[in-house]
Amino acid sequence: MLNALLNYIVPFLCGLIVSFVVSYFTRNKAVEDGVQCLLRANIIEQAEKWIDRGYCPVYAKEALTRAYKAYHALKGNDVATSFHKQVMALPEKKRETEDNK
Repeated sequence: MLNALLNYIVPFLCGLIVSFVVSYFTRNKAVEDGVQCLLRANIIEQAEKWIDRGYCPVYAKEALTRAYKAYHALKGNDVATSFHKQVMALPEKKRETEDNK
């Protein structure tokens, strides 16, 4: 009787454990992909804003670098890398023009 019971319980428990593990890793991957997508969108949005202005203050560069590092840690490495480099090359203060003097 005990052998018959164990023959059913052990495979059931193994299947249950495998199901939980697969579900956990699948959900984890979906969350990582979602966060990566949001970080990429934010990096692009901020980069376009500062590139259009022609300068980027230190605080904005620091925030963009933090977002980029998190994005890169999630294996993101595409157009956001190019935007990050462009923003880091911008001056940190707005250039004074003849109109602003």
